[in-house]
Amino acid sequence: MKRIVLMIVLAVCVALTGCSKGDKSPDMEAKVGAPAPEFTLKDLSGKDVSLASLRGKVVMLNFWATWCPPCKEEIPSMMRLNQAMSGKPFQMLAVSIDDGGKPAVDAFFKENRFLLPALNDPGQSIGKMYGVTGVPETFVIDKKGVILKKFIGGLDWSAPEVINYFNELTTQ
Repeated sequence: MKRIVLMIVLAVCVALTGCSKGDKSPDMEAKVGAPAPEFTLKDLSGKDVSLASLRGKVVMLNFWATWCPPCKEEIPSMMRLNQAMSGKPFQMLAVSIDDGGKPAVDAFFKENRFLLPALNDPGQSIGKMYGVTGVPETFVIDKKGVILKKFIGGLDWSAPEVINYFNELTTQ
């Protein structure tokens, strides 16, 4: 009897390990050196923004959420980077994974006096395409649409070496 119970428990454990929400096929995850998965999302004004339309620009694709303390911490430095890159072939895209969508992002930006080119991905379909496992996560995509780097966690995006890095990429 003990053996049967043990076998049932073991079978249940094996079955449940394949149900993790975070499990992703390695083929589905965006990889450094590979083309960035294409997508189209709406910005806060309701306009469609597609990755394909940004060819010829360096893209900083940042996944974030209003409830994420490191995200909130890094947004002011993202705003400074975006300002420093103004007029260059550079596009920042701050992709919100908030379930509340546009209303949640609008309220968060207003409350904190933040201004970023934000897109909404409330179902996290784009985040899943990129293999995002948490926020913030950021991808740097070159002018040809290839992923150059992936950063996990918050960063000071306005540090001189970061701005120099993006400036160099825009001249290539």
